[in-house]
Amino acid sequence: MTLPSLQTGPAAWKGPDMIARATEWTVRLSESDVAEVQAALLAWRARPDAGTETNPAPLKASDFPLPQLGLRLKAIQQDLLHGRGFVLIKGMPVRSWSTEDSAMAFIGLGAHLGNARSQNAKGHLLGHVRDVGLASTDPNVRIYQTHERQTFHTDSCDVVGLLCLREARSGGDSLLVSSTTLYNEILTRRPDLAPWLFEPVATDRRGEVPEGMKPWFEIPVFNWHEGHLTALYQRQYVDSAQRFEQAPRLHPKHIEALDLLDQLTNDPTLNFSMRLAPGDMQFVHNHTLFHDRTAFEDFADPAERRYLLRLWLAVPGARPLPEVFRQRYGSITIGDRGGIVVPGARQTVEMA
Repeated sequence: MTLPSLQTGPAAWKGPDMIARATEWTVRLSESDVAEVQAALLAWRARPDAGTETNPAPLKASDFPLPQLGLRLKAIQQDLLHGRGFVLIKGMPVRSWSTEDSAMAFIGLGAHLGNARSQNAKGHLLGHVRDVGLASTDPNVRIYQTHERQTFHTDSCDVVGLLCLREARSGGDSLLVSSTTLYNEILTRRPDLAPWLFEPVATDRRGEVPEGMKPWFEIPVFNWHEGHLTALYQRQYVDSAQRFEQAPRLHPKHIEALDLLDQLTNDPTLNFSMRLAPGDMQFVHNHTLFHDRTAFEDFADPAERRYLLRLWLAVPGARPLPEVFRQRYGSITIGDRGGIVVPGARQTVEMA
């Protein structure tokens, strides 16, 4: 294939530069912003069908009106899709709200950015990111359910959002790196390996298998489609897919290319980290960024342990995706794609 040329634009950033420009991607909710969120939350609570099976949460922007903040969120949406690809929004008053109110406010705010998608085989539209004592050595466990480092990866949606309710005692920092920059670095340093990252690679579904699908999917790490360079990656799941005898074997050159990619993701001249504090919301564009979380040590008291809420969003106006993404996203229809859908799953919003 003919490889894309070096990529330019706001998505091709390097970590140290982003650290120096933190004020550009950090948004602080004002008192009037928080008042709008609280008013929308109260209005939602007053609805007779709020919290029912029919309307479990404010999943549409119209369910959660934010007259002024909503306009700013539309601008943020455009920056996620067409700019640097991430934002940190600070100031959600989670310490003074119940977990349920914080969750509903997060879902309602997220609805102004995109449409919530199922995050697991149970159909959960709201994810709970915390250590539940599972072992990452179990091939059906997803790493966010442990306290271990996740390694750089993408999620199966256009944009992933996190709301921090509680921090760990130590560790648990968020790391970001531009996959656009990673491609540029590989093309510059090892152009002989770059084509291997456009070849399909088996990635383990970790037991969450849609109807009629294999227990793995085969999508290249990098995909060039209609002028867009789009990435999809989770090395741990690439490696664990080799447990299936029928999964395609990794070629030595493919492994060399993946090893170089991993080396570059961990390069401090390319990535950077941030610590999410209670009330912080981070939104990340999966198609142009990899994200990671460092290992953490938690508190002994369960009531104090690290706890984040997560949204997977399909975003109207997002880029087109190639046909091969149907294996993972189910649909490639813009605004209605991504997530994990398996037989018998019903979309729900679980509060705990």
